[in-house]
Amino acid sequence: MRHDLEFINIPNIARKAARAWPDGEAIVDAEIRWTFAEVERRMIESVKAAISVGIGPGDRAALWAPNMASWIIAAMGIQGAGGILVPLNTRFKAQEIEHVLTKSGAKTLICIEDFLGTDYVEMLKTGAPELFETLTVVSLGETRHDGVLSWSEYIAGGREIDDEAVARSIDAITADDLSDIMFTSGTTGAPKGVQLTHGQSLRVFGWLGDRFTFQAGDCYIVVPPFFHTFGYKAGWMCNLMFGVTTIPQRTFDVDEILQTIQDEHVTIVLGPPTLFTDLINSPRREEFDLSSLRVTCPSAANVPVELIHQLKDVLNFESVFSAYGLTEATSVVTVSALDDDPEDVANSAGRPIDDVEVIVAGPDGNPVPTGEVGEVLVRGYNVMRGYWEDPAATAEVIDEDGWLHTGDIGRFNERGFLSITDRLKDMIIVGGFNVYPAEVERILLQHGGIAHAAVVGAMHPRYGEVAVAYVVPMPGASLEADEVMEFARSSMANFKVPRGVEVVDDLPRNASMKVLKAELRERAAQLFAEAGTS
Repeated sequence: MRHDLEFINIPNIARKAARAWPDGEAIVDAEIRWTFAEVERRMIESVKAAISVGIGPGDRAALWAPNMASWIIAAMGIQGAGGILVPLNTRFKAQEIEHVLTKSGAKTLICIEDFLGTDYVEMLKTGAPELFETLTVVSLGETRHDGVLSWSEYIAGGREIDDEAVARSIDAITADDLSDIMFTSGTTGAPKGVQLTHGQSLRVFGWLGDRFTFQAGDCYIVVPPFFHTFGYKAGWMCNLMFGVTTIPQRTFDVDEILQTIQDEHVTIVLGPPTLFTDLINSPRREEFDLSSLRVTCPSAANVPVELIHQLKDVLNFESVFSAYGLTEATSVVTVSALDDDPEDVANSAGRPIDDVEVIVAGPDGNPVPTGEVGEVLVRGYNVMRGYWEDPAATAEVIDEDGWLHTGDIGRFNERGFLSITDRLKDMIIVGGFNVYPAEVERILLQHGGIAHAAVVGAMHPRYGEVAVAYVVPMPGASLEADEVMEFARSSMANFKVPRGVEVVDDLPRNASMKVLKAELRERAAQLFAEAGTS
């Protein structure tokens, strides 16, 4: 089934779900238990509110909040008005948010005011006051800030708009219209906006929901953040298509997740390997009834083989899938099948999804023989429409023949299963989040006492991979590792903060003055082996 042809656009899912399962539970979030009919009603209110503040076709509107029911309603409101959603990472600091808002040209920001002790509005007002003054800011709850609309005021502002206007607005959105701009960092360090359409999103994740055997009555606790494709599109969006209950999980709390699985009879859990490792290793795991668990897929290019086996043998999932993707390819490139041999699932990322071409290419761009390694190239409907307003960066990764150069190194086996073996890029994956050394280095160099910085990845007993920074002080400056760590914590999202910092006299370089990161990686590899899990 082509789900893009069935639904056309993302807000239309809510309308069709309300017809198919009006009384089924769509979203469970603390005291909230909304049916699919209720979700449609609130989505229509949200579209009216978006139109009332001036969001129209092609306008960008940003959403900055953790996983919560109102995130879903706000997102579909933006899209239903014809707008383009710009999800924002909840761990970003003011300078990171300023870059994304400025680059995207967003004029509306919908956000939560208080999350984990951080007032997002105050952060933006203080860190980027000139930008703040240009925005229409809406709080997802009540507000304590002047010039910010509370959610109730936002919704009330749209009451004069009739239902027919909402229907016309949604019906005018085509499958080829942009649904969102997902900002992801590149090797240059500056986040770039991946342009994805309604049709791509529906076709990819409708296919994935079929492959993962999603069905009405399933219950899915969504741990991956909504600002990430896997929490948003493989999460609540896919759930609406299949009649699955969505339980947004705001924070990574193992005991809370275990309790929710038991209480709500959760059947689906997708997420990074760290999630499953912590569930398996929880000393309280056996206190909970986890027998409802049915479908899982650890979302990472490289998943330990033992973890795949533990998902079946320890957590007793009936169906365990493996997959590989990247945001530039709508996050899905290869997926295993239900009847694949367990060893193929454990040792690969599956086979290419339907109607998408994947090759492993040598430096000349031609496919290498089966079993040999090369760069993974992707071509098909899932490839992004390019980076937002950045044709040069787009041309660097999508060639004239339409092949997306992923920067990942892999190999196909004789049965067509793809394994990801390495990365051309220096990207580090920390607890399921992508960390780009160039971006971390760029921020560290804003510290007045740092002359040079190099960031590499190192294996960590819990997170799999973390960042380690080597910094050279300015001439005559005194620099301490703790000082650098504190600066990093105050300047960047915490998953990007190096877990180790070493102050050095100089960085190893070759004759071209390029930093020899291979040497630093060897040095960093000993750091956590010697220091335990610190």
